[in-house]
Amino acid sequence: MVVEKKRENETSQARMPGVTSRHGKAGRIDSDETADALFQGKLKLYQSRSGYRFSLDAVLLARFATVKPGEQAADLGTGNGVIPLILVYLNPSLSVTGVETQQSMAERARRNVQLNGFEKRITILHGDVRAIDSIAARESHEVVVCNPPYRKPTSGRVSPNAEKQIARHEIKGSLDDFLRAGDYLLPVKGRMAVIYQAAHCLDLLEAMRKVGIEPKRLRMVHSYADAEASLVLAEGLKGGKSALKVLSPLVIYERDQKYTFEVQSMLAGSTESYSSLGSRVTG
Repeated sequence: MVVEKKRENETSQARMPGVTSRHGKAGRIDSDETADALFQGKLKLYQSRSGYRFSLDAVLLARFATVKPGEQAADLGTGNGVIPLILVYLNPSLSVTGVETQQSMAERARRNVQLNGFEKRITILHGDVRAIDSIAARESHEVVVCNPPYRKPTSGRVSPNAEKQIARHEIKGSLDDFLRAGDYLLPVKGRMAVIYQAAHCLDLLEAMRKVGIEPKRLRMVHSYADAEASLVLAEGLKGGKSALKVLSPLVIYERDQKYTFEVQSMLAGSTESYSSLGSRVTG
């Protein structure tokens, strides 16, 4: 899976085009951190050198989710806070709550919020999605986004780094746990967007329906135009009727291993759409 290889290798060294490393003063930075930038330097963030680092998945999910002016969104498993940062940057009147189970990552996410001056629009909460009722009020967010762990606790290579283990494996919550938390946070007609492994697309759609979030939009993500899908983007409507729109495929790389024009535009921070994403969930 080419996208996954990029997640493991390229982004772990902050070489993803559109993500630049900064070595000057950028506020308080720990010895095990890098200071990186997105959107041509307009967004800045600290990341662990040896622990969890965000991947292209986060950018794709933030660009896929349907958000409307003035809404309150939640990001479950926010990591270093990159998805809330992208969402508020692209949507000037949006407010976002990031929920993170790892204390160290929640603290880094808070520092990233401060670094970008978004304290009034982003709130980072340290807590377990499996106990969401102790973290936030029921039906308090119109939008929920989630990049959940893709792997079972014992599947695949398990990293010795705790941050990576929890981010990649269902150690602190399964897909069902994240979806139940989304259902709790959303009112009827609220929207939830998820990115997941394409091979388990049916599991994702069935799990969404099980908690009452009806899948409404689907977009497969392909490393190359002639490759099988590696990831799937899905968005559902709580209490929605059955009617699924399957959008055009999202292709990541050209044959020369450069990002496609659409992905380049995403990484540049463009607010324009260069695809068939005009289809949005409207209720």
